Amino acid sequence: MFQLIKYFFYLAYHWNSRIAWHIIKEEWKGEKKYGIQTTGADELKELEELGIDLDHATIYMPVSYGLIENCFEKISQLSDQPIQHMLDLGSGKGRALCIAPSYGIQQLTGIDFSKNLCNAAIENLENLKIKYPGIEYKIINNDAFYYEIPNTVDLIFLFNPFDEIILKGVTENMEASLKEKPRKLWILYANPLHKEILLHAGFKEVFHVKKLRYLEASILVK
Repeated sequence: MFQLIKYFFYLAYHWNSRIAWHIIKEEWKGEKKYGIQTTGADELKELEELGIDLDHATIYMPVSYGLIENCFEKISQLSDQPIQHMLDLGSGKGRALCIAPSYGIQQLTGIDFSKNLCNAAIENLENLKIKYPGIEYKIINNDAFYYEIPNTVDLIFLFNPFDEIILKGVTENMEASLKEKPRKLWILYANPLHKEILLHAGFKEVFHVKKLRYLEASILVK
């Protein structure tokens, strides 16, 4: 409850009280529904103390439950075959990874350069395995810029985890993976501030949603 109250004031300060109430209600229901603990925002101060460059990173903040569930449902409708392997770049405490099995996705990989957030994601996913014992997951404490995308990945989730400089590098990694193994690759991009980079690389936007001015996501595919 303390974490929810703290998060409410954070959202109200940075956005407004209306959207804060909306998100907090979703947080309460979502955390109970999935049995995880991912609420809150983190300025990643522990990384600054370790001397890690955060110039191209954003703070940790989990995607809205309603927004991502809406997008997962849409991908299920649009895709002509089930999603097999989801990669979350900037996976934080693992919220998106923990929701994915509800939509039939069994193989999960998360990348985050915060060790603390990686540990929290592992704890959440271990708890999730009680409900979904068939899932296979891997959480990697690393920088997404240098990560070679496995050719089994068919869905990548982004919640605006970094700026356009890093996204350009990540997009090149996507293209290299597609060249190695041609396939359909879906992108679920929440808060898509730098969507034009993906569009320029040949991805096509097939769905866009925006709620309460700030809650926005795009689904792209190539």
